[in-house]
Formats: sequence, C-alpha cells, structure tokens
Amino acid sequence: MQQLTLMVAGILTGWALIAAIGAQNAYVLRQGLRREHVLPVIAVCIVSDVVLIGAAVGGVGLALQRWPGLLPVATWAGGLFVIGYGITAAWRAWRGGAGLRAAGGESGSARRAVLTVAALTWLNPHLYVDIMMLGTVANGHGPEGRWWFYAGLVAASTSWFVGLGYGAGRLGRLFRRPSAWRALDAGIAASMMGLGTALLLHA
Repeated sequence: MQQLTLMVAGILTGWALIAAIGAQNAYVLRQGLRREHVLPVIAVCIVSDVVLIGAAVGGVGLALQRWPGLLPVATWAGGLFVIGYGITAAWRAWRGGAGLRAAGGESGSARRAVLTVAALTWLNPHLYVDIMMLGTVANGHGPEGRWWFYAGLVAASTSWFVGLGYGAGRLGRLFRRPSAWRALDAGIAASMMGLGTALLLHA
C-alpha cells in the first residue's frame, strides 16, 4: 500500500512538472500534429527523463547544489537555443508555406527531429532545477521508497509524452487550414522567445 502511495505521488509530481509549457512540449506537439517521426521523438523524451530523473534520485541533484556554477552555464546555453528555435518558428509563421507541408509531402529527417528534441531537452536549464528538487523530494522517502517514487515519475513521463505525441494527431483535420498552422507557429515563436529571453535575463 505504501509503495502504491509513493508511485501515485510520483505520477502527480511528474505530471505537474512535465505539463508546463516549454520548448520540448511545443516540439512534441508540433511533431504529433505533423504525424512525423513521433515515435523516435517521444522515445528521446522518455529515455531522457528515465536517465536524468534516475540520476537525480541517485544523488546528482546534490552535485548541482554543491557546484551552483554549472546552472548559469546551462541557463545561457538553453536560453540561446530556445530563442533560436523561436526565431525559426516565427519564420515559418511569416512564410506560411513551411507549416502546410507538415501533413504530407516534404518532411524533415528522423535524425534532425531526434537531435532537435534532444537539444531542447538537455539544454533546458529548468530541467536541472527540477533535478535538484526531485532528488531532494525522492530521497526524502528513504533508500527504498525513493525508487517507488521514481517509478511514478517514469510512469508520468511515459503517459504524458505518448498522449501528447499521438493525441495531437487527432487534431490533424483542424490543421489542414493554412491559418491554423501559422497561428500555431506564431504561438510557439512567442512562447519560445519569451522563455529564452527570461532565461537570459535571470542567468
């Protein structure tokens, strides 16, 4: 019973963190709407969470607390990358045509999609803030309990990205219209550039 309680707590904590609007979620959403390389993209997200959260539970969060100088470096790198991604989305929104090819025809390579989502994941400084917090919370449940909490976090990550990536495809009919793609890219551009600017200002 206690193990189940810890798993549920991990699931709820994971959903609360992962559901925040960010570059990674925006990219997964767009790939899902395009129905393009969804499986490798969500696989990168899930495997990254399994590794990083596992490292946090294992004690990497303590290392970041001991050497806080690592966080500003990650903040600058992540902020610049996110702004760059926002500029790319703004260019697609302005041109219009790039987004329309998403439903079929021209598409990006799987390698490019994987590298993009990997960068959006690993260069996100908020990820390392979450690592410190999760490492502290998980270890508060004791040597055995922390791994049940970790199992809940992994379940949250898996269910979220599978739902986001494949659930977005159901909106494909709406996004057959050019205006819908341009609005999506404009929204992504605004949120990404705002997030990146905020990160640099607080670096």
